[in-house]
Amino acid sequence: MKYRFGFDVQGLVFFLVVMIPTFIWFGLPAPDDILRMESVTPVLDVIASVFQVLSVACLCFVINERRSKLSLSPLLIMTITCILIYYLGWVLYYSGIVSPWIILLLTVPPCLGLILFAADRKNLPAVLFAAGFAVCHMMYAYGNFIMWNSRPRLV
Repeated sequence: MKYRFGFDVQGLVFFLVVMIPTFIWFGLPAPDDILRMESVTPVLDVIASVFQVLSVACLCFVINERRSKLSLSPLLIMTITCILIYYLGWVLYYSGIVSPWIILLLTVPPCLGLILFAADRKNLPAVLFAAGFAVCHMMYAYGNFIMWNSRPRLV
């Protein structure tokens, strides 16, 4: 694979589209907002953040010269589907539904969408960092909201 450094606006747009619900959440708390509780996995959270930043940096600044033009490929269709499912998870979360399934909707689809988008762009470094982020992010969700009985009961 032949990579070069540059700026890929498509990677930035993808990141911003995924982050829209999070930007809204920062300014407008949801009812029963368990996501604002202190994490029981702070070291894992830092590692996840590093992987996330590196994956987004690779999407924005590392370009595979052999990638195709952005089009509605099967990978891109799956990416869009993941993002729409993720948005649905936020709608349900803001409607007051808090359950392990909702937490999974807020965790798995955006991670999978990130991996799929990076794969569509033939950006192996972004795929690898996104996979690391996905593992950490899912462990965070499980450890903070699904596994621990000391957390608020999830319906």
